[in-house]
Amino acid sequence: MPLGELLSADRVAILVEPGNRAAVLETAARLLADDLPGSTGSTLVAAIGDSLRARERLASTAIGHGVAIPHGRLPGLEATRGAFIRLAQPVDFDAVDGQPVDLVMALAVPEHYVQQHLTQLAEIAEHFASPTFRARLRGAASASALSAVLLACGSRRDGEEPPR
Repeated sequence: MPLGELLSADRVAILVEPGNRAAVLETAARLLADDLPGSTGSTLVAAIGDSLRARERLASTAIGHGVAIPHGRLPGLEATRGAFIRLAQPVDFDAVDGQPVDLVMALAVPEHYVQQHLTQLAEIAEHFASPTFRARLRGAASASALSAVLLACGSRRDGEEPPR
């Protein structure tokens, strides 16, 4: 799945302020709610934030190598939408490998997606399994350069090496 199907340039950010996992999830909720048709502002941000926090309480969404994929299901969504945040100061996400997280791909998923949700998570994790892809994200000099890397990311047609 090309990440461009989930993302838009306005939902890609570099978070400079040091924070913690809760602050990262709140930023992700704001980005995921941005420009959502029929959104009700702070109510939607709160609902998305609650969903992300609830999922994170079940188990960490950190997948290793400094990457986390927080995700939550929401009623009323018609399609999965994503937001990407690169953290200037990595934060603890209780990753199995012990590494703090600096690359966050957050998802808001329609409540009725079951198998689609699992498939999307697996495909996204595959993108982030590539050391080359992670290095390109970490090396992007600006949010617009970061957006360009993410939005060009397809099914390895963009020159990515296969995950190891």
